[in-house]
Amino acid sequence: VQLVESGGGLVQPGGSLRLSCAASGFTFSRSAMSWYRQAPGKERELVARVTSDGGNTNYADSVKGRFTISRDNAKNTVYLQMNSLKPEDTAVYYCNHRNIFSYDFWGQGTQVTVSS
Repeated sequence: VQLVESGGGLVQPGGSLRLSCAASGFTFSRSAMSWYRQAPGKERELVARVTSDGGNTNYADSVKGRFTISRDNAKNTVYLQMNSLKPEDTAVYYCNHRNIFSYDFWGQGTQVTVSS
């Protein structure tokens, strides 16, 4: 399993970023996918999750209405569109795949910094 995130960077408050996660090594189209984040000194937290067909999504309360998770099964890629970014969204964002044995696979992470 390989998960490769991209799209992070430095953005001003109120700005937008789109993260991408390219997946390989498993049957992507049959797998739910998630985005997590970890800020300095804090535990890793679930940001958003999407079912295998993209039909259902779940979000942390802190990002509802601002972030959108989506996927393209033809490209084996999951996205996180982040709008109206706030300084408290600053974190390393990780793509996650949990297999049928509840084993978690993680990407290397991509840094998102929201600052003026």
